[in-house]
Amino acid sequence: MTDRLGELSAAGVAIWLDDLSRTRLSSGGLDQLRREKHLVGVTSNPTIFAKALSDADEYNWQLKDLAIRGVDVEEAVRMLTTYDVRWACDVMRPAYDATGGVDGRVSIEVDPRLAHETDKTVAEAGALWWLIDRPNLFIKIPATEAGLPAITATLAQGISVNVTLIFGLDRYSQVMEAFLAGLEQAKANGHDLSKIGSVASFFVSRVDTEVDKRLEKIGSEQAKALRGKAAVANARLAYERYGKVFSSDRWQALADAGAHPQRPLWASTSTKNPDYRDVIYVEELIAPGTVNTMPEPVIHAYADHGETSADTVTGAYDDARKVFADLESVGVDMSDVIAVLEREGVEKFEASWLELIDGVRKSLAAAGQGTGHPGRAAKDNAQAAQQAGGNA
Repeated sequence: MTDRLGELSAAGVAIWLDDLSRTRLSSGGLDQLRREKHLVGVTSNPTIFAKALSDADEYNWQLKDLAIRGVDVEEAVRMLTTYDVRWACDVMRPAYDATGGVDGRVSIEVDPRLAHETDKTVAEAGALWWLIDRPNLFIKIPATEAGLPAITATLAQGISVNVTLIFGLDRYSQVMEAFLAGLEQAKANGHDLSKIGSVASFFVSRVDTEVDKRLEKIGSEQAKALRGKAAVANARLAYERYGKVFSSDRWQALADAGAHPQRPLWASTSTKNPDYRDVIYVEELIAPGTVNTMPEPVIHAYADHGETSADTVTGAYDDARKVFADLESVGVDMSDVIAVLEREGVEKFEASWLELIDGVRKSLAAAGQGTGHPGRAAKDNAQAAQQAGGNA
């Protein structure tokens, strides 16, 4: 039987899982993917955690303990999520050791409500780093304007960073600049650069979703012929920029000091349009030194019918530029597309975080009732109801 995922790994693509849950950890499912499907990394986000905590009973014992202690909901969220990420780091540690610290990484995101606050983002990144206390951890920081200096400051402390919510080429260039500046400061601060890792999460399928919507609205045959082309073109041109930055003299000085490059990570690689091939955002983005983080169904789909070429990116830069020119000619403003996607990306993660908090609040209240101890969340709910009644 053809080992398609093995071929993908051999082509230079690190296979990461875009999912994490307590059930996946306790069942041994994550370790099985690591052992059998060439999995070498894990990403999480507020949406993934909100779903995980709403689906599983395996959090109940921890919720009961937290309710007995009367912790507030914000602390409870952090205790639950960091527990899972710490466990996942331990599961992925063999991949970390086998790759000299390049892979085997697990990501946790800073509170998305801090996306526009630099100092608070840096402070939370540091808190998550020491709370989870694993060398193969990544702290996810969004590539907002306020996030850029936070990326530099966090790396300067020797903390490994996954930069998330990158949609556009210019912002990606700023992210790489923030990375280089952070490593230069880390070196000046005496940190071992070989221990610091970073990836830049460049989102893919959401670009096609937004652009295709605009092309449908334009409605011409020329416009419709461009559907499903923007996302791959965008990512390929990002890789071109990556190649230029990480062949520069500035980068070489850091590499000579032991630094690893900040690899491009293709995120949001599940196909949103059923008319498109289900592994298109894997097959069309094969290049050395990249990461592709996939939901589990995409991993299994690629294992079943994915087609691996040695490199589907570096020879396609001119084609990608033509796609951008054609999009402009039919009236698609890519700068506006990118602005919309960044704003919506932050908003979606904020909404998921609030959903996560609300779910944990309700679970804490229920756990408190089950122990005869109301817990702080239940007290907060009761006080809120009393206030509402008094104001009626």
